Amino acid sequence: MSRDESSNKAREGERTSGKGPITAVGIVVLVSNTSWYLYNFRRGTIVALRSAGYRVVALAPEDKYSRNLVEELGIAHLSLPMDGKNTGLLGESKSLAAVANILRRLKPSFVFNFTVKANIYSGLACRVLDIPYANNVSGLGTAFLHDSWLYRRVRSLYGVANCGARRVFFQNREDHDLFVSHGLLRDTPTMVLPGSGMDINRFTFSPLPACVPFTFVMIARLLGDKGVREFVQAAGQVRVTHPNSRFLLIGPHGASNCTAISKAEVQRWQSAGLVEVLGEQGDVRPFIETAHVLVLPSYREGMPRTVLEAAAMGRPAIVSNVPGCRQAIVADRTGWLCEVKCADSLALCMKKCMAMPHAELQAAGKAARARIEEEFDERIVVKAALDCLTECKES
Repeated sequence: MSRDESSNKAREGERTSGKGPITAVGIVVLVSNTSWYLYNFRRGTIVALRSAGYRVVALAPEDKYSRNLVEELGIAHLSLPMDGKNTGLLGESKSLAAVANILRRLKPSFVFNFTVKANIYSGLACRVLDIPYANNVSGLGTAFLHDSWLYRRVRSLYGVANCGARRVFFQNREDHDLFVSHGLLRDTPTMVLPGSGMDINRFTFSPLPACVPFTFVMIARLLGDKGVREFVQAAGQVRVTHPNSRFLLIGPHGASNCTAISKAEVQRWQSAGLVEVLGEQGDVRPFIETAHVLVLPSYREGMPRTVLEAAAMGRPAIVSNVPGCRQAIVADRTGWLCEVKCADSLALCMKKCMAMPHAELQAAGKAARARIEEEFDERIVVKAALDCLTECKES
C-alpha cells in the first residue's frame, strides 16, 4: 500500500470505523520504527486520544499491522522509510528528512515518539520545526549495549533530541539514572511509567496447566540481544534430563536490527529438535495459557511487555538479572533471576521450576497477576499521555 493510498484509507477508516464522527481538536502523531509496536503496545493510548477528539496519525514503516491501525483503530497511517539495521549515512539522512517533511506538512499539535530511532530523528525534527513532543524510552537498544564511535555519536544525538522534549518517559528507574549520568536529559521533565501498561481485561488470569509436559515459552524478536541463543542452549541442557519438556520460541524472523538471527541458524535449532519455532503470532495468549513459565534472558530491557502479559495471565517468569527485566518480576515471588548471557544459569532456573510442587508454581503465578493489577494497569500510561497534552496546551 502506498503512502497516499494508506492516507486515503485512513480517512475512510475514520468515517467508517463505527466510532462516530470526530470533531478534531488537533493532530497528534505517534512515531515508531514499526506499525506493529503502535498497534500492539499503544492501542489504549490511541483509543483515548481519539475519544478526546484528536485526529491521530501513525508515522511508521509499512507492515501488516499498518492496516489494523487504519481499519480497526480508525487512525491515519503514513509510511516512514526507516530500517533498524541501517547505519549508513545516506539511508539515515533520508529517514530524518522524511520525518521532517511529513511533520512540516501535518503541523501536529503534539508528537509522541517511541523506540530509539524515532526518538532521535523525530525529536530532532520536532526541535527544528518547533513542534512540541515527548520521547518514550522503552529500552536502550543496541546503541547502549555496544560501544563504538558510531554508537557514541548515536547517544550524543539522543541527548540533543531529549533536551528539547516536553517530557521523556522511562519504563524503569535504572534507564532514567543512566541517561542522567550520561548528560542525556539536562533539565527535561521526566516520568517513570509501568512499561506500556497492561490491558488486564484482555490478558485474563488462567490456571497453570495441570498436565505434562512441562512447557516454557519465550516470546521475543529473534535477536541475539534478546538472549534467544541462551534460551536454545539452555533448552538443550534441560532436555538431557527432561527429554519430554517443551520449549516454544515465538517471534518474527528478519527483525530490523543488527543483532538479528539468521533464518538458517533458526532452522538448525529446529532440525535438532531443541525448540519449537512458531514464528510471529498475532495473538500470544493461547501460547502463554499452554505454558507453565515464560522465559526472557534478554541483555537489557525497558519494561518487557511479554513478561507483563504472562504475569497478567498468571504465569511466572525467568528473566536475566539486568535493568528492565529485574523490575518486571519480584525475585523468588513472581519469578526468578538468572545470570545474563549464561545458558548454564538459565538451565538451572528451568530445572528448579520443574522440580517445584504445582501449588508453589501456581502461587507464583497468582502473585504475578495480583502485581499487574496493582501496579501495571494501562490506564496509568494513558493518563500520563493525556496529562502531557493538557500541560502543553496550558503552557
